[in-house]
Amino acid sequence: MLEQIDYDIVIVGGGLVGASLAAALRHTQLKIALIEASPWTVQTCPSFDDRVIALAYGSQQIFASIGIDIASVPIEQIHVSDQGKFGITRLSHNLLKLPALGYVISARQIGQVLQETLQQSAITLFTSTQITEFKNHSQFVTLQLQQSDRHFQLKTRLLVAADGGHSYIRQQLGIPIHQHDYQQTAIIANVVLQKFHQYTAYERFTPSGPLALLPLQGNHCSLVWTVRQEQVESIMSLDKLAFLQALQQQFGWRLGQFIQVGQRYAYPLQLIQAQTLTKGRTVMIGNAAHTLHPVGGQGLNLGLRDVATLAELIVTTPEIGEKASLDIYAQRQHADHKKVIQITNGLVNTFSNTFFPLVLARNIGLLATDAIPLLKKKFALQMMGLNR
Repeated sequence: MLEQIDYDIVIVGGGLVGASLAAALRHTQLKIALIEASPWTVQTCPSFDDRVIALAYGSQQIFASIGIDIASVPIEQIHVSDQGKFGITRLSHNLLKLPALGYVISARQIGQVLQETLQQSAITLFTSTQITEFKNHSQFVTLQLQQSDRHFQLKTRLLVAADGGHSYIRQQLGIPIHQHDYQQTAIIANVVLQKFHQYTAYERFTPSGPLALLPLQGNHCSLVWTVRQEQVESIMSLDKLAFLQALQQQFGWRLGQFIQVGQRYAYPLQLIQAQTLTKGRTVMIGNAAHTLHPVGGQGLNLGLRDVATLAELIVTTPEIGEKASLDIYAQRQHADHKKVIQITNGLVNTFSNTFFPLVLARNIGLLATDAIPLLKKKFALQMMGLNR
């Protein structure tokens, strides 16, 4: 038997971005459904893994504005350097007289808080559910769902695609993408250091890619080590001691000796950018709209700005899903996406180049940013998600 249900908004994808949008709209009078293909527990949802997220100050403010309180470790300073060169930029939360430049938290912790929040709301959760068909009509969108042996037909005024970089919704709509393989992989792990990090995040650019350390509790840090594709197998196969020694050689001794490393994960890196953010009554947010290189930690932060913009338009626009409203979203977020992608690509390309004049220019640029308050403030605002 086919169960038919009408909604105002259907969100496809229960990851961090889709669940955040649902949480942002939970106090409205709108009838909302969230569809997730996985069983959607903290242990089974692919988005709620052990990756550590650097939440920009602006993203923390977004969570606070929708009533999501997440315990996290503050980033009070950011130290940016070019391995073996003279260029260094240091940022401090004191520059903008704010409590922190950002915050560090695991995806699993965010996911748990979002799940608890939504389970106490009136939002309908379709978990372990597959979309078998959907159609974009002029006044609504229809979706056919399968959940075990149950079948549903949903009708909604607005469909939100938050279903990741390989978005089924985006593909079915035929929305073209710009795709670029960076030929790099991010190796992620938690490490223990000899010295206390003093709540400083480090971004060190190396010839193989950026190496980042994010502060955790005590002497613990989260590592994001970007390496060339051909290096992945050899680095991942190292035993713990050899891995720590290789990491020590790349990062140096600023925080003393690397003492321990936890489980390692490898994530191939690519850019995916949707060429349009809306089609009919469907809109793209998060990784469905943009999958980024992790340099600067901008991915989820950009997705949360998608959430904030779309949620604001939904609650202030009388007709949900109308072209005029979605065009405003597309215009605002396309500019934000373009700017962030230009910055991340620029950092990757500039700091992987060994051409001496460019090496000299980028190190002078780092020193200039460190020395000139206006440049430093602008850089800090961008990293904090406040310079849109």
